[in-house]
Amino acid sequence: MSNSTKSAASKGTSSQRLDGKIAIITGAGRGIGHAIAKRFLEAGARVVIAGLNFDRVKAAAAGLGSEKEVIGVHMDVTSEDMVNAGVAKTVKTFGTVDCLVSNAGIQIVHPLEDFSFEQWKLLLAVHLDGGFLTTKACLPHMYKQGSGSIIYMGSVHSHEASKLKSAYVTAKHGLIGLARTVSKEGGPHGVRANVVCPGFVRTDLVEKQIPEQARDLGISEKEVVETIMLGETVDKEFTTVADVAEITLMFAAFPTNALTGQSLIVSHGWHMN
Repeated sequence: MSNSTKSAASKGTSSQRLDGKIAIITGAGRGIGHAIAKRFLEAGARVVIAGLNFDRVKAAAAGLGSEKEVIGVHMDVTSEDMVNAGVAKTVKTFGTVDCLVSNAGIQIVHPLEDFSFEQWKLLLAVHLDGGFLTTKACLPHMYKQGSGSIIYMGSVHSHEASKLKSAYVTAKHGLIGLARTVSKEGGPHGVRANVVCPGFVRTDLVEKQIPEQARDLGISEKEVVETIMLGETVDKEFTTVADVAEITLMFAAFPTNALTGQSLIVSHGWHMN
């Protein structure tokens, strides 16, 4: 992003607005999800922060605004009952749901031959089952009102592959397929579906990967950062949470079905589509 765009994002002065809209953001207790929640609030939305760690979720919600603006809900996105309960609480509190940001995710890094089936199933469940279950729960409310925006948090790995990330790459590719299907089914009801595809963002999830990849690839942590994570960027910079939040806002605020079924890569040129 340019310096002027970064400045606009930090001050909440973008022309993209969500006044009066209700947004559910999963995995929003910290990292990218928390940055999106903050940005949406600046743009006039009321926000539901959903997450597995309820203490973190409650603290994040309390730190962003009053209960008239933001609430926290306890949600394991792999549990249909918890997802349905979280969406029901959203509708009971705010009246509807206009936007879903399916952001909850995990990372597990191993060579394929060392990847346990249990870990494979867990990662796919969080990303793909989570995307499916939250979408399924939100769509009836969006269809009823004739509008809505669903945004999946993909990755450059929605378009590219990397060593050690078989499950993650598979899941992130799958989210594009889900978004395209939702866009086809939801279009006649005014519901859009898109995917944000960040490059490497220096969150806790990425920090954890650095020593793991160094170990499994037999290289230094410095080489992991400079060669694996940033080697293909145009400026050797990490993507920021503010970058991702601003693109997510663009998808959420776009007013028509002209922008649906798309994936947008935010990666400092790590991958160009």
